[in-house]
Amino acid sequence: MTGTTVAGFAASAVSSGVCGDGVLDLALVASVRNQPGDRRGRLVVSGVPCAGVFTSNRAAAAPVQVSRAHLAATRGRIAAVVLNSGNANAATGRKGREDAERTCEQVARCLGVAPEEVLVCSTGIIGIPLDIGRILGAVPALSAALTQEPGALDDAATAIMTTDTVAKKVRIEADGFAVAGIGKGAAMLAPNMATMLAVLTTDALVEPPQLSAALADAVGRSFNHLSIDGCTSTNDTVIAMASGMASGRAVGVGELADAFGAACASLARQMAFDAEGATKLVDVKVIGALSSSEALVAARRVADSLLVKCSLNGEDPYWGRVVSELGSAGVAFDIDRVSVSYGGVVVCAGGVAVDHDRGAVRLHMSGREVEILCDLGLGDGDAAVVSCDLGHGYIDENRGTS
Repeated sequence: MTGTTVAGFAASAVSSGVCGDGVLDLALVASVRNQPGDRRGRLVVSGVPCAGVFTSNRAAAAPVQVSRAHLAATRGRIAAVVLNSGNANAATGRKGREDAERTCEQVARCLGVAPEEVLVCSTGIIGIPLDIGRILGAVPALSAALTQEPGALDDAATAIMTTDTVAKKVRIEADGFAVAGIGKGAAMLAPNMATMLAVLTTDALVEPPQLSAALADAVGRSFNHLSIDGCTSTNDTVIAMASGMASGRAVGVGELADAFGAACASLARQMAFDAEGATKLVDVKVIGALSSSEALVAARRVADSLLVKCSLNGEDPYWGRVVSELGSAGVAFDIDRVSVSYGGVVVCAGGVAVDHDRGAVRLHMSGREVEILCDLGLGDGDAAVVSCDLGHGYIDENRGTS
């Protein structure tokens, strides 16, 4: 996908050397406008409404701590976001926070904005000091490379990859405005957001409080319904910036949340498709729960089950494991009412096996996308979680420091 940039934003990516010479590992997204009267088209960077949603992990990484503080200090007006891969700058103490601040200061110096107007994101290995010298040394070239070319965000999406095998990017056309986004993430995607970074840009006209509300709503029904391995990252961050260049009308929270939601849902599914070692994207849906909140708990229980994941990897519709997880989820449950289906084919009803088209189930299980539908038969609560199977590649990737 190309053409991800929206009006009022520029992006760039360079190799700092943290991930190896020539490997893109440092990205920048900035709000820009053309210098008045400048025929050479030089860009001026300035603050615009911005919002962020961050990890719920209390071991939040230094970049998360610094970005939260900068958003609060500016009351939601940010000029740029700098992102690095290869090192999470997490569990690195005071030095880590100082390095995150120094990164913001260097970017601010190059762009001509205040340090508090810069947010910083990092992803990669935890507990290893960041090679701050390489990062700071690469920032001038990163800043000079800012461009508004249609595919400007594409290189930035590549630069934030870690164990990702493909870059994640999206563009949504809404009524009079657009949303573009990039993201990364392949594991530790639970229970809220992921080992993931995402930056959304929009040309919609909106103020920081409304932008924040729209982003929170969108994340709540997309990334927060994504789970790969049940682990919660130290660095989860979703940032949204709004240039206001689309039109003169203010965009409502609801319509912006819908556009953001579509963008986030797309990125979430791209992450699940590219999860470490995964061979299948899995949609776990629960209906018939007493409430939607109970349905979500039950769906997440099934999605996070190692036994269920192994069955999915083996393309085995072992519904007994699904029912067992539903019964132990801590929500209202009656085994005599529950049913389970794979790809629309019911294999269990009333808590027992039923005759079904085994060929249709086998075909569905062999595909790249698998749907498990669980009906608790108790009420009208429903929820869904996007997940994946557990493949050998996941263990290979995570049996050592990675």
